[in-house]
Amino acid sequence: MEDNMTTLTMLLPDEASLALKVPSGALGEEIRLAAAMKLFEIGRLSSGAAAALAGVPKPIFLSKLGNYGVPAFSLNEQELAEDIQNA
Repeated sequence: MEDNMTTLTMLLPDEASLALKVPSGALGEEIRLAAAMKLFEIGRLSSGAAAALAGVPKPIFLSKLGNYGVPAFSLNEQELAEDIQNA
């Protein structure tokens, strides 16, 4: 394990584990990815930091966002119009 890592232990009810329909060996990765996506979605992590939390390269993280209904960009209509105008 890397020096700059924090260990997190989590108890998960069997019902939740079964409901996720993920093999037990992949459960940690699934939860890390879901946490990273949610933290990215609410603006707590950048896409790079969220990808690092998920343990995947940034392009892979960004490509998976759509599978979970998380937008890769969070510009509102006015911000998008301003970006287009400034391009």
